[in-house]
Amino acid sequence: MTGHFRAAAWGIILFLYGCSSDDKKATTEEPDQIPVVKLAQSDTTLYTGYVADIQAIQNVEIRAKVNGFLEQILVDEGQFVRQGQPLFLINVAEYTNAVARTEAQLSNAHAEAHAAELEVGRVKTLSDKNVVATSELKLAEARLMAAQAKVKEALSAHDLANLQLSYTTIKAPFDGIVNRIPLKRGSLLESGTLLTTLSDNRSVFAYFNVSEIEYLQLTKGNKASLTETEIVSLILADGTVYPQKGKIETIESEFDESTGSIAFRARFPNPERILKHGASGRVRLSNIASNIVMVPQKSVFEIQDKHFVYVVGSDKKIHQKPFIPARRVAEYYIVASGLDAGDTIVYEGIQNLRDGMTINPLFTSVTTSN
Repeated sequence: MTGHFRAAAWGIILFLYGCSSDDKKATTEEPDQIPVVKLAQSDTTLYTGYVADIQAIQNVEIRAKVNGFLEQILVDEGQFVRQGQPLFLINVAEYTNAVARTEAQLSNAHAEAHAAELEVGRVKTLSDKNVVATSELKLAEARLMAAQAKVKEALSAHDLANLQLSYTTIKAPFDGIVNRIPLKRGSLLESGTLLTTLSDNRSVFAYFNVSEIEYLQLTKGNKASLTETEIVSLILADGTVYPQKGKIETIESEFDESTGSIAFRARFPNPERILKHGASGRVRLSNIASNIVMVPQKSVFEIQDKHFVYVVGSDKKIHQKPFIPARRVAEYYIVASGLDAGDTIVYEGIQNLRDGMTINPLFTSVTTSN
């Protein structure tokens, strides 16, 4: 019985010793090394994208100017044409007849005017010899004026007939690409009927809207006019960057009251004619931001829509601290308020930490550029 009691006593002693050793080991164990970064002020280039509506520098509707049947279609959809090149022919029979008729009327008017002129000469001779009264001369001169007016009227009708005849051949007003042709040969046309549209997309315009705040940020950093200095990029619908750089050409003079934005227009060269009228994309503007504090995105966590970081104190303890971001740029937040240059924050691994923990800071260099 005594032997069993001794064995039990030694077991208890060994157990207590082991527990004491574990506690001593736990109290002397070093805290985990956690990467931290010291915030600093920096200058960076900020890029902002705006949805853009792309339009050809010229895109016009080609419409019939006279009535008639569409006799010939001389081009195809998608074809490149030169200025003055015939595109469509309208049946000319009616208009050639009109020209011939007005030519005859013009000739007749000239003959009447010539006869009236001769009559004035004859009456003037008789009037000078007092053979006829002066009133006869004035009557002859009035008839001459009426005949000359008929000549002008006939000439105007003749010019109009020739103009309408010229409208039966529809030509390209400028170099461009023919778009869809909705009608076919033999279609009956009325004045104003749409035949196709023609696009000149050697260069394109990109229209986009900028908010008032962003507009002020852009102008404050530029001593010269934006239309003189700002070079912009275009992001295509598939996410690729268009190889040609653009330039802001115009800025509207007033803000839209309903949206609070102002319209910009940039021009992009389009030598390969990749960009088409009606396409979409994103214009990207750059702006230099000076003396800003940027926080890595991986250092930030959110609680109830508020942004927090773990700030490291001089005692190596970490504490949650809220801050307000001005905007997000790539993998960083620009600080509006709540954090200052010189603050040390946990860089990564925040998911395994809790408020008040003691850590072993491992300072890390981070390049804050986008």
